[in-house]
Amino acid sequence: MTQIESARAGVTTPQMASVAAAENREPEYIRQGVAEGTIVVPANRLREVSSACGIGTGLRTKVNANIGSSPDRAVVDEELAKLHVACDAGADAVMDLSIGGDTDLIRRSILDSSNVPVGSVPLYDAAVKAVEAGKSVVDMTPGEMIAAFETHARDGMDFFVVHCGVTRESVDRLRTEGRLAKIVSRGGAFAAEWMVHNEAENPLYERFDEILDIAKEYDVTLSLGDGLRPGCLADATDRCQVQELIIQGELADRARSAGVQVMIEGPGHMPLDQIAMNVQLQKRICRGAPFYVLGPLVTDVALGYDHISAAIGGAVAAAAGADFLCYVTPAEHLALPSVQDVKEGVIAARIAAHAGDVAKGIPGAREWDDSLAAHRRARRWDEQINLAIDPETARQYRSGNMPVLDDVCTMCGKYCSMKGIEEFL
Repeated sequence: MTQIESARAGVTTPQMASVAAAENREPEYIRQGVAEGTIVVPANRLREVSSACGIGTGLRTKVNANIGSSPDRAVVDEELAKLHVACDAGADAVMDLSIGGDTDLIRRSILDSSNVPVGSVPLYDAAVKAVEAGKSVVDMTPGEMIAAFETHARDGMDFFVVHCGVTRESVDRLRTEGRLAKIVSRGGAFAAEWMVHNEAENPLYERFDEILDIAKEYDVTLSLGDGLRPGCLADATDRCQVQELIIQGELADRARSAGVQVMIEGPGHMPLDQIAMNVQLQKRICRGAPFYVLGPLVTDVALGYDHISAAIGGAVAAAAGADFLCYVTPAEHLALPSVQDVKEGVIAARIAAHAGDVAKGIPGAREWDDSLAAHRRARRWDEQINLAIDPETARQYRSGNMPVLDDVCTMCGKYCSMKGIEEFL
């Protein structure tokens, strides 16, 4: 049985028990959430990881790191280095988005080396292989698209993205809505281009039941892709985005009925004042399914600092109920991220996720801050650094700027407010 089928049968799987222990929740809480579809536990039955990851209502907000090659740079060892730095920085999952080089080798190398759940976008692989065969992306056959899902599931992918909410009606609406950025999702663009060229419906939508059969056989969690997510503030919460969300909600119902776990992907670029409403809208339309957001980025002008823009939006989204944040790196919109970019992206997203968890009252979130604050008041430097989200960077700042008095820092030195007030109180 799949995770969701086991949960509905009253069975707490080892993966659910692992999630309960990690989240400081009762196993029954996790089982019931999985049964209802408000929690997912991505865990391909062919693959084991050191600890299961739970995503959903009442759990710590999780962070995903996208890695993978491009046509301009495809080095297996470099992608593995990104994987390791992402995991070391605290990523809860990674996604392989490779579209260059030997994508099969890169994908399988990441799966073999990762101790966290791994996701992918099989449609990318089908498109790459079509081009390698001398064809165009629009020449992919529906069978080739579906076969890519089978391959990725058989390789051990714990979750994969399905761009099935982009339909012929969506493309027609795109033509009339006057969108500024049109489609910024790679998978969404592939699907739309295919439909326009072939004058046919999106095969991932038409043959969704076949994808469900594959996902159920291997217990792969579906992530219903946001192919029409807004790629700039001007397109946020427009009719194209909302129409796709309605389709995602309908397909999520079908997935659950088929015994397949499902989560929903969301925006994108979005003004701060629209984020909470979008989270609430998704939760309502998709019946509480876990919400996986890219950012959201709250401004379009932060090139080189988009990880900060995304962290601002991610904190608001997490506080409003988003469950899974896809990191954004400083290289977003500009280049394939480096290993250092990956680390900075993960740390920024983790800060956003934790800020949201404090606001949501997730067990243990506020206690983490209070513990560090107590060490800070007592000027116990090693203890507070060890509690930091990024102890390595914190330690570098401290060791590189040692004060004359070792119980203070070089910002205030002998005029340290905490030290002074402690002496007088």
